[in-house]
Amino acid sequence: MFTPSKIRLEPTPPSLSEVDLSQCFVSKKHYKKALKHLQKRMLAVQQAYYHQGLRAIICVEGWDASGKGGAIRRLTEWLDPRGYTVFPIAAPTESEQGKHYLYRFQSRLPASGNIAIFDRSYYGRVLVERIEQFATEQEWQRAYQEINEFERMLSDDGVRIIKLFVHIDKQEQLTRFAARLSNPKKRWKLTDEDIRNREKWSEYEVAINDMFAYTSEVDRPWTLIAGNYKWFARVQFLTAVVERLEKDVDLTLPPIDPALVKLVNEELNKTGEKP
Repeated sequence: MFTPSKIRLEPTPPSLSEVDLSQCFVSKKHYKKALKHLQKRMLAVQQAYYHQGLRAIICVEGWDASGKGGAIRRLTEWLDPRGYTVFPIAAPTESEQGKHYLYRFQSRLPASGNIAIFDRSYYGRVLVERIEQFATEQEWQRAYQEINEFERMLSDDGVRIIKLFVHIDKQEQLTRFAARLSNPKKRWKLTDEDIRNREKWSEYEVAINDMFAYTSEVDRPWTLIAGNYKWFARVQFLTAVVERLEKDVDLTLPPIDPALVKLVNEELNKTGEKP
């Protein structure tokens, strides 16, 4: 088994068994109030990142039907689309298969002032590629250190990296699969591969906990989200992202450029309108 070296791992990495999946909100009113508050904070964060030329990567992993997409949608609902990009990561194309697995992520790194959100990420190397044997044992074991070094390189260059895993139990997943099947608008989300993956649930649990153990670094830890109750999961998801993005960042809005104020006032005067 891979032994990590020269990486600053968390002394006590998270584990799926620690997640309390019974956590939920008492009321929809409480949920909506908390969500609105966090979305306002997220908008302020985005403005700060844009004006200061900061960059961030958000890696979102989780079980099939765990609510990753819904959480990402609430996270970005109030944001200016020019300042973030969501990358839904599927199987690599034929062209990408001939390159190093990190290539397609290197080509999607955020520009100055932008946030890149990966709906599934390069961690697929040590999850689905490991379990489905798309990567050899030597390849996926080596990937732990490759990913740690990749993230450290980005972090040293000023990129903030946030990693979240949305956890649900096996019964809740089946309930959501059935709901998708009965809903014409969501039916497209369910595939026979999703059903087959349930047979390897225990294997995935081992792989997920290994991922936490070997890649949860001190400054780039994994955050586990209890996902059985979607309202609770979304608020916890946004809370984790906002708090990490806000840390040590000046959220003060930049002052108005006096020259720009003068130009606008001159234009207003031409039309006879009051500023």
